[in-house]
Amino acid sequence: MPPRDLIDIDRIFHEPAVADFPRGREILARYPNAERIAVPSHWNIPELHGNAGSVEDWVRIKRSTLVLGVKKGLAMRPNGRSAHFIAPSTSNGCAMSCAYCYVPRRKGFSNPISLFVNVDAVGAAIARHAGKQGPLPEPDQIDGQAWVYDLGENGDLSIDAMICDNVRDLVALFRGLPNAKGSFATKAVNRDLLAYDPQGRTRIRFSLMPARIARIVDVRTAPIPERIAAIDDFLRAGYEVHVNFSPVILYEGWEADWAALFDAIDGTISDAAKGQLACEIIMLTHNAGLHEVNLGWHPKAEALLWRPDIQETKRSEGGGDNLRYRTGWKGKWLARFKALLAERMPYCRVRYAF
Repeated sequence: MPPRDLIDIDRIFHEPAVADFPRGREILARYPNAERIAVPSHWNIPELHGNAGSVEDWVRIKRSTLVLGVKKGLAMRPNGRSAHFIAPSTSNGCAMSCAYCYVPRRKGFSNPISLFVNVDAVGAAIARHAGKQGPLPEPDQIDGQAWVYDLGENGDLSIDAMICDNVRDLVALFRGLPNAKGSFATKAVNRDLLAYDPQGRTRIRFSLMPARIARIVDVRTAPIPERIAAIDDFLRAGYEVHVNFSPVILYEGWEADWAALFDAIDGTISDAAKGQLACEIIMLTHNAGLHEVNLGWHPKAEALLWRPDIQETKRSEGGGDNLRYRTGWKGKWLARFKALLAERMPYCRVRYAF
């Protein structure tokens, strides 16, 4: 699906203070015909969050509804896996509808894009934090030279960039931070980002999985071949380009499908792309509550995602029942995955695997 077909905003929920910010006024002016509904908080909108009736309207809501708010918490959270720090998000929610996404179970149901209009405050907080860090003491599995800040934990910045300049502003911010990089994962290909001039200070991670599985669970995302084909274009535009193999879903024939994907990547990207390529490998985590929601709008995906025969329940930090592949077996499957990757793409360094 072309990125511009993902959204057609006709309804905007907004916190009252949004219009006090230049970015808020810009976004409102961009959608002059959209219905505007003032709400006390972007986190608590009964029409969207916790309303069981929204399941039937899942995709329509993601396409037509936008939420605008002001980011309250500006703290950096230590990470140590994908990035050194999780930066304050400039968005929450997404126009895409990946069946395994953890964000809906945290906020409620379809969870369309929420954008925060105080991006200047977010950028200033990142700059202050990076300034206090000094140089990266030594290379590590996250990066060889810079502190890395994840910018898109709860959304997809490629889609956010279709609505406003928050992402452009963040890319510009990291151009001026000599000891830090921004990083975000995406399942979309927004070629507007090619003009942002990141100068190597922003890492984009294209999320990839076997195409036939993506057609079931990666709903409303860019086709896998399109994501692979974009790797060299974004590299030439000045991004550091990595890949996320995520989530790794286990089913009969998964190894053959992943081998075919690795071959497709290897046969598509340039030597320059291969020379700087690294990846993250993330095994599927599912959730009992999300399973129930998915049964209402996309039960076909649950045949892949809900596998109690090979999964076990673990209580999450937030109190939910998460399903992960069984301890012991998960390690064996992950080792098989990494061996297959090393055989087909030996140049692709594994930065993080879970």
